[in-house]
Amino acid sequence: MREKIKRPLAQWVEILAKKELPAITSVAGMLDKFSNDDISSIPHLSKAILHDQALSSCVLKVANNCNRTSYRKITTVSRASIVLGIQTIKNICLTSKILDGLLKSKNVEPEIYNRLTMLMANAFYAGLLAKMMVPDYDKNTQEEVYLAAMLYHIGETSFWSSNSEMTGQLIKEIDLPAAQFQEYCASMTGVHFKDLSIGLAKTWHLGELLIKALDQPESRTVEMQTISLANQLSAAIAVPPDNKSDLDKILKRISKIMAVDINHVQERIEETRNLAIKLLSSYGASVLEQHIKILPTESDYTGLQESSPVAQLTPEKALLLMLKTLTKLTKSSNNINDFLTYTLQQTAIINRFDRCTFWVLSRDRSKVESRTTYNCHGQVETFHSTISLNKSMNMFSYVLERDCTELVNSYRDHKWRNYITLEIEELIGTGATCFAPVQIEGKAIGVICAQVLDKSKKISDESFSQFSFIVDHLNMCLSMIVRR
Repeated sequence: MREKIKRPLAQWVEILAKKELPAITSVAGMLDKFSNDDISSIPHLSKAILHDQALSSCVLKVANNCNRTSYRKITTVSRASIVLGIQTIKNICLTSKILDGLLKSKNVEPEIYNRLTMLMANAFYAGLLAKMMVPDYDKNTQEEVYLAAMLYHIGETSFWSSNSEMTGQLIKEIDLPAAQFQEYCASMTGVHFKDLSIGLAKTWHLGELLIKALDQPESRTVEMQTISLANQLSAAIAVPPDNKSDLDKILKRISKIMAVDINHVQERIEETRNLAIKLLSSYGASVLEQHIKILPTESDYTGLQESSPVAQLTPEKALLLMLKTLTKLTKSSNNINDFLTYTLQQTAIINRFDRCTFWVLSRDRSKVESRTTYNCHGQVETFHSTISLNKSMNMFSYVLERDCTELVNSYRDHKWRNYITLEIEELIGTGATCFAPVQIEGKAIGVICAQVLDKSKKISDESFSQFSFIVDHLNMCLSMIVRR
């Protein structure tokens, strides 16, 4: 697999720029022809935009949401260019094509789609946050900072939008620590995402500030700090860091750059969040709104801190805390992976399961594939396997078809004789396994397997009852977030 997907940087850039995202390449080339400061460029740029009806419509919608200085509605692209400035209009066009191009990926696996939309939302939010941090800078510099912050991770975002066999292979390791996951992807593809961002930025002529921010991250200029902090803040809002002090440090650095107190920074962040949601609607990218979250509060960290020492609590208290945390997640997250990974991790810890795995059901329901696994210490494990559902009846097809939870303490038990295929026998080995379907509003999306691998141990009825109850609660929470 590694040899198949490893390519030099230039080849990756060409594949993404010309084959996967040609519309972005085309509009970037068109915009590059027009000077940011030449007023005579406005009629020519306006004419070029009008050739694309969807783009011109988007420009007007965004322009009217951006323009706070006049109550008069902007009805022409040329008027928008005069009011907002030619560089702002160019950034609107580029943002529109990037959002549209990346979201056009078809038949993307749920995990990849979630990764893609989260990165896109984080990037868009980062651009607006960066612009928020430099309110006293001239308009052109604000727009340069916005574009550089928004496109800081364009290499990785573009990669996930390609939706190929390699993305499906790499996403299986998404639960690795962030830095380790980045290195894993680089080792498999032959290129670091940052280098891919630099390559695309140069190909699309996205500005010297972005290239410098990527190529010289150690630079201490205010613009460089702003771009970095905006991306750090956006990521911390999307997935709060383990320690609240990490977020506080980011906010303190931003308050220093803006020369205002932290309370004012927090107010401006909330205003920027509201603007981001409004603008995403104008761009036709409302699907990203769910990832534009409010700043984490003390209660968010209280929940995280309470949930970490589960192994030190009694099983009953640990189970109660887990159910409370899952319920609380329904109010703060729409990300299915948040629920799955938390459930797998805590279930393994509470019941001392050697392996707790989510098996995703393929679209055609022909197979299940292991996606995420935790061990009894709450640590991610690498475990890859695919089991067919077409060749013959087995334990997976049994629980999926009958919508039931089952415990197999011995695969030699006479009651399971028709459902223990060679694949299932290899999976269970001499240990014991619980099977439970994962459902959203009654529709199965996969199966959770909890295993004890030691032949001298069995899964007790009490542990099995807890496991069944946990998965039932998970299914309820997943159905709630989908309805919302």
